[in-house]
Amino acid sequence: MNETHTEQSSRIATGLLTLDDFHSAVSSAEITTVMLAVPDMMGRLKGKRLDAVTFMERLHFGVEACAYILATDVDMSPVPGYDLTGWETGYGDLSVIPDLHSIRRLPYLPGTALIHADVAHASGELVEVAPRRMLKAQLERLSVLGLDVRVGLESEFVLYQGVPQQAGPARYRRLRPVAPHNLDYSLDHPPTLSDFFQHLEEATWGAATQVESIKTEGAPGQVEVTFPYGEALRACDSYTVYRHAVRNIAERRGMRPTFMAAPKTGVGSGLHLHLSLWSQGRNAFAARPEEPELPEPLHQAVAGLISGLPHMAPLYAPTPNSYKRYVPHSFAPTRYTWGYDNRSCAVRIAGHGEGQHVEVRLPDANPYLALAAALAAIVHGITDEPELLPPCTGDAYQADRALPVPRDLADAVSDFDGSKTALAAFGDSVVRHYTRAAQVEIDEHRRRVTDVELQRGFDRA
Repeated sequence: MNETHTEQSSRIATGLLTLDDFHSAVSSAEITTVMLAVPDMMGRLKGKRLDAVTFMERLHFGVEACAYILATDVDMSPVPGYDLTGWETGYGDLSVIPDLHSIRRLPYLPGTALIHADVAHASGELVEVAPRRMLKAQLERLSVLGLDVRVGLESEFVLYQGVPQQAGPARYRRLRPVAPHNLDYSLDHPPTLSDFFQHLEEATWGAATQVESIKTEGAPGQVEVTFPYGEALRACDSYTVYRHAVRNIAERRGMRPTFMAAPKTGVGSGLHLHLSLWSQGRNAFAARPEEPELPEPLHQAVAGLISGLPHMAPLYAPTPNSYKRYVPHSFAPTRYTWGYDNRSCAVRIAGHGEGQHVEVRLPDANPYLALAAALAAIVHGITDEPELLPPCTGDAYQADRALPVPRDLADAVSDFDGSKTALAAFGDSVVRHYTRAAQVEIDEHRRRVTDVELQRGFDRA
């Protein structure tokens, strides 16, 4: 992961449109459609397609969307128990506020611009449970401490042959990966996969979502995409555009991607966070030759991550499936450990010299929530100064003294709901909201009969 974030950020910014550029493109009919997008609890883009001229006319009057976009299950089904909205309040609207610094073209959808948005109540107060707002709140807490955040994301997904119309009726069984075997670090890809990569690189570059590298991973059909270091909110916005592009490009080519944590037994896909704190234009995590120990800000950050992340798992591992990724010797952590360039740890010190940073290897889902959780843990480390155990120098899967990752989402919720660390970081309404979201998933999975139960019990019970 490259730490030269200043150079990379300037290259990314060239793909974004200023408001004047956007007006000109709409006036000349180069842009005819605006996708106004709010990231939901799963990190998916939800919103409306608007005629571009109509959008410009309504810019000062606002756009609205039903509050249920932040209070449903993964199938977008209304469920009870949320304070934000429900049947008892009639599922009213929220104001959708465009972020006019996030206007970008989508080259894979000609004539279309995408604009990220925040949401607010009728009073004008921003919705605190919205993932984008939750990340902004943690960035503001660090800003008060004189610290800025730089982030690079590393995303994994698995690409299968076939489109949703084929996969869904078959209940996502018997899917064939686009590559038949392990192509980790390979540069000899099937032509269809090479073409997909080239199309994805071109599309993301044109959408101000430049990727740093693409590689095939250890499982058949698995892909890893890394992004340049840059400003935190823009990194997360760009990631949602990248996921939108992956799905669009893949389905046009008769392929089906999945970003789920464990799409198959023995296969795990994560969303790793590479991050550092900056103060007065310098990397506060940078290694100094005259200081053999961790710089104090890095020491505090790692201590906070190890101490705080156990209380925030529903934010970075939000589904029951998430916990099937945490398997020994799978490159996904099973304990809250840290170490130098050690991929068996939950928190890895990576990079060298001025590029030294942390890699958080636990998340698998929504980048806004995962990064918000990591930054909240870092603030906890800076302000509360928890003790930091020595680094793990060997196989972290054998580090019996370290706290284990929750076994399942139910265990994770019990550590999150009522946690003083989580409450101090996010407040009661946010903790209650995401506790409810996790409980909805738990309840849905508990009532379903699974294939494993049938295989192990149908003829044996």
